[in-house]
Amino acid sequence: MNIYIKNMVCNRCIAAVDHIFNKMGISVEKIMLGEVVVRQELTSAQLLELSNKLVANGFALLENSTQKALEQIKSLVIQTIAPLDLHEDFMLSQFLSNKLNKDYSALSKLFSQNSEMTLEQFFILQKIEKVKELLMYDEFTLTEISQKLGYKSVQHLSAQFRSVTGFTPTQFKNKKNTQRIPLDTI
Repeated sequence: MNIYIKNMVCNRCIAAVDHIFNKMGISVEKIMLGEVVVRQELTSAQLLELSNKLVANGFALLENSTQKALEQIKSLVIQTIAPLDLHEDFMLSQFLSNKLNKDYSALSKLFSQNSEMTLEQFFILQKIEKVKELLMYDEFTLTEISQKLGYKSVQHLSAQFRSVTGFTPTQFKNKKNTQRIPLDTI
């Protein structure tokens, strides 16, 4: 049985959800961002208890196919950015179409109709949040960051960063009270 869960955006989320399932005595076959495969069907009472425990920890069960598809798209985008291995010729449309075996225009339309932004805007916001994180940790130069996140140039990254945040990457890095947005709220 597959259970789809909203707001799972990192490995800590996976660990937290795994802990909830273990405490409930539900045997997990596989767990990944946004989805848990369990070995047995859950009763409605178990699903209700699970839902309550997930909500108490900042997660939510996804019950309809649209919510499941949106969460799957979001998880794929986050998983794609996380390893810092985007090539400058990376095509989000081709990637998502291949992974989900669906036409990108249908995926894009579904996303836009059910969220407050386009799929491309979501992708850009995820990349910008990763840039913020990397700037705060000061591990990489701006050139290295732009290469790791598939930007064609530092100028492109800087222009996109300023467009989204209102700051250049350097201004952001030098601010004392820099603000990052949790990935599950984008």
